[in-house]
Amino acid sequence: MFFAVQSKHEVKQYSPATLAFVGDAFYELYVRERLIGDGSLPAGVLHSRAVRYVCARAQSAAAEAILPLLDEEEEAIYRRGRNASSLAVPRHVAASDYRRATGLESLFGYLCLTGAAERASQLLQLAWETIERTMEETQGEGPLPGQ
Repeated sequence: MFFAVQSKHEVKQYSPATLAFVGDAFYELYVRERLIGDGSLPAGVLHSRAVRYVCARAQSAAAEAILPLLDEEEEAIYRRGRNASSLAVPRHVAASDYRRATGLESLFGYLCLTGAAERASQLLQLAWETIERTMEETQGEGPLPGQ
């Protein structure tokens, strides 16, 4: 990991926005690593593919799939991120999708900072599979119908 492992108590002191900030970078790096596994492609193609996985709608779908698998503590972190009052929702995104995506990013930030690499890997894999399945159902046009 790129971050120094901290205690759960220390990490819980961070704001949901800070956890989401870290989680966003952690998730983005995971997506990029998976995409380069397909071989060398032009940067523009890689970027276009990455956007499908990291947009709020895709992360929202992933959060819905992951939520039943979370333990009590993980669910609390997710809810804290989802319910953060300081979220400025972009106009082009449904507020519910944006909030779920922020909750997911907060959870990934928490797992990253606490050094829970194995658990993060399990959830990242499930997120990836959920988004892949959704893209197959929509013929690769976007993470969800209407995207």
